[in-house]
Amino acid sequence: MSNRSSISYFLLLALADTWQLQLLHFCLLLGISLAALLGNGLIISAVACGHHLHTPMFFFLLNLALSDLGSICTTVPKAMHNSLWDTRDISYTGCAAQLFFFVFFMSAEYFLLTVMSYDRYVSICKPLHYGTLLGSRACAHMAATAWGSAFLNALMHTANAFSLPLCKGNALGHFFCEIPQILKLSCATSYLRELRLLAISACLFSGFFVFIVFSYVQIFRAVLRIPSEQGRHKAFSTCLPHLVVVSLFITTAVFSHLKPPSISSPSLDVTLSVLYSVVPPALNPLFYSLRNQELKAAVWKLMIGWFQKH
Repeated sequence: MSNRSSISYFLLLALADTWQLQLLHFCLLLGISLAALLGNGLIISAVACGHHLHTPMFFFLLNLALSDLGSICTTVPKAMHNSLWDTRDISYTGCAAQLFFFVFFMSAEYFLLTVMSYDRYVSICKPLHYGTLLGSRACAHMAATAWGSAFLNALMHTANAFSLPLCKGNALGHFFCEIPQILKLSCATSYLRELRLLAISACLFSGFFVFIVFSYVQIFRAVLRIPSEQGRHKAFSTCLPHLVVVSLFITTAVFSHLKPPSISSPSLDVTLSVLYSVVPPALNPLFYSLRNQELKAAVWKLMIGWFQKH
């Protein structure tokens, strides 16, 4: 990469100006990251160990938990280190790696949420064909496609962003490395290639969003045709956690990057970035476990078994 010889490190945005606030941010990030590690770790363990949970829905949920763990482990440890030790720097290689893994896990999460909407659509709208359309081989192929597409997307954006000549210093206006912040440091005439790649990705992600919306329109139409109130409630219960997770992930990410410049400020940017990059991995296990009795029972069984052994 051409910038490697001219820039050896970047300066990240400090979360606070005083030591007391930095310590407070460290404690908050530590609490959120521990909640995310515990919640997603329990889901992964419960699904892996519970043979009755070896279904397409829980298989995709396990993959989603893996992407949540990866995303929070990509951004939070460095932010915690900087807050505790009152530093701002991150190496050039570290910034490139952080950007790659952040885009990789965020893309994987979005692709997996799209696949999960298809799973809910088939489950409710085409229940007789569920075993055929979502067999073990089909699920493995869809998960592999999601992870593979996320890897290629992250690789293209990282290689493209760090091949741009940077002529506006090395200070990033964010607490972790992200593509828009790298573009702000590049020369005015050099980032058109990356903007084109971002536009292509935006069109692709918009297509997935339309697919999610279409799936839920069909789901709601099918649910409203269910004669019994208990049947409608059960169908809505299986969809509600996924719908909440999708809404939280998409709305915070879109607003963070497309908000009007007039309301932009460093504190607001940091708050929004935390909302879509740090908070969802901690809340997703809560949303899914609260509304799913099978998962809740499996998690409790796993925890009780662990305590009994120790």
